[in-house]
Amino acid sequence: MRVSYAVVFVSDMQRSISFYRDVLGLPLKFQTSGWTEFATEGATLALHEGEALCEKGDPRRTLAGTCHPGLGVPDLKAFHEKMLANKVTCVREPAETFGTWLAQYVDADGLVISVSEDRQERGD
Repeated sequence: MRVSYAVVFVSDMQRSISFYRDVLGLPLKFQTSGWTEFATEGATLALHEGEALCEKGDPRRTLAGTCHPGLGVPDLKAFHEKMLANKVTCVREPAETFGTWLAQYVDADGLVISVSEDRQERGD
């Protein structure tokens, strides 16, 4: 298993791009009004528009100032079965999204964690 990305939810995309690019010095990979990625040597760091306020306790929250980690696994089906056996809450069943198999689970503190499997690893 590897960390494949971290999505930082932001309240002001341009201000956050300026911070990560101009202050921290991360090279910009691409940007849109709702999604931006930086060209890092390791896992992808992305910015996504977040909500200023959200319902407290909602495990699918995208509150600005929070982070959403993503993990990569070689076999999502086996991983999913393991999570269910361990009674981990699944908020998104495994499904194909943009050519990648993806599921989402909630950690012990309510943070949503995405887990993906690349199609090429599946042999599909």
